[in-house]
Amino acid sequence: MLAQLEASGAAAGADVLIINDASEDRTGQIIAERGFQTVSNVFCLGYGGAIQVGYKYAVQEGYQYVIQMDADGQHDPCNIPVLYRRLLEEDQPDIVLGTRYMAGSRTFHLSLSKRLAHRLFRFAIRLATGQTVSDPTTGLQGLNRRAFSCFAQYDNFDTKYPDANMLMQMLLLRYRVVEVPAVMHPRVAGKSIHSGLRPLWYTLRMMFSMLAVVFRIRVLKSGVPADRTAAA
Repeated sequence: MLAQLEASGAAAGADVLIINDASEDRTGQIIAERGFQTVSNVFCLGYGGAIQVGYKYAVQEGYQYVIQMDADGQHDPCNIPVLYRRLLEEDQPDIVLGTRYMAGSRTFHLSLSKRLAHRLFRFAIRLATGQTVSDPTTGLQGLNRRAFSCFAQYDNFDTKYPDANMLMQMLLLRYRVVEVPAVMHPRVAGKSIHSGLRPLWYTLRMMFSMLAVVFRIRVLKSGVPADRTAAA
């Protein structure tokens, strides 16, 4: 993945931060050899926890925009300028999603279980918010400071499985979420967190989490609504 970033030129036009989530392989050594900035967790925080560390870093260091990508080779670096340009457009979206389901997207075949889960999450988001998100589990995202500052706060982010539930939360809190076509590839490294029987557990957990999001925001009136007048 780091070689792809360097070859694409994306690493030269942006500050690259690698979250090393207590890896036990040569990840730390490889990052050091290539000279990228890194945050190394002492304990494994998991997928969501590692991403939130990145948001907290971006808040602390004063960044205005964040482009997040998975490190397994699925997200092509060519998506970075596409997401960034969309963040800068006049309508000022808070979150830009790289999707597998729009015209112009290039992706790989997904399993039946994943396609069914996507349809279920898509339906739940539309039912709760009235808006459609075609790819509710994409990890390829661009966020402005308003959005990632919200995610960086305590209890505003699912540190286990931050997917469709977090998009539902942001839509309910009036953050603007849009999608752009993305180029994605089959996984080339690492082990999926959705292998074996985990997709079933993940789907059930996600549905309960989405219900909890609706209850927390609609009933308890909890959350941080987007301030549309604030500068990104």
